[in-house]
Amino acid sequence: MATHPLWQPFAVGSNAARQSQRVAFRQVDPGPLQTYDSRWPDAFARVRDLVVHALGPDHPVAHVGSTAVPGTVAKPVIDADLLVPDLLDERAWLPKLEAVGFRLVFRDAVAGDPHRQLTLGDPNANLHVWQPEAVEPQRHRLFVEWLRRHSEDRQAYADAKAKAVHAEAGVRYNDAKASVVYDIYERAFAADPHHAHDAHPRP
Repeated sequence: MATHPLWQPFAVGSNAARQSQRVAFRQVDPGPLQTYDSRWPDAFARVRDLVVHALGPDHPVAHVGSTAVPGTVAKPVIDADLLVPDLLDERAWLPKLEAVGFRLVFRDAVAGDPHRQLTLGDPNANLHVWQPEAVEPQRHRLFVEWLRRHSEDRQAYADAKAKAVHAEAGVRYNDAKASVVYDIYERAFAADPHHAHDAHPRP
């Protein structure tokens, strides 16, 4: 069976499970879903500029998540991926980001790669910090590119978010929409002309 190199198995409740790795809480709550806001690219630019001010221009920062996809709905929180040469050497980058307003809220691993999540209050943002070879930021870029080109999946994702907001008690928002996210990735992987991928249905 062919498998895309960015494929990850479907994991039930992974967001709930990672809460044990939380080290702090964000400065500003995410807020409710809203339609796409044309100011979001400018908000990302402010996040990127803060990172560049703190760390210098040689650290790639990418706008990811729903706020990077015109025409979709999202909670008004900018998601950005930052790559640093050595994630585990926090002394080399974390104090500099904290000095310009970022706060470390998670110290965990995603898809086997070490991950740090920081938040910012103004603009409201999540900064995900990774090693250069990490898989998840590559997945994020593919997901954004796919949604930008496929309106039917933008709508499917929007519908899943609307349902996730009203998920049953105890189910976290990201976990409630995870099955639709997985299915969208499956379609993106199957359509990738550079890698073969056979269907990997959810359990």
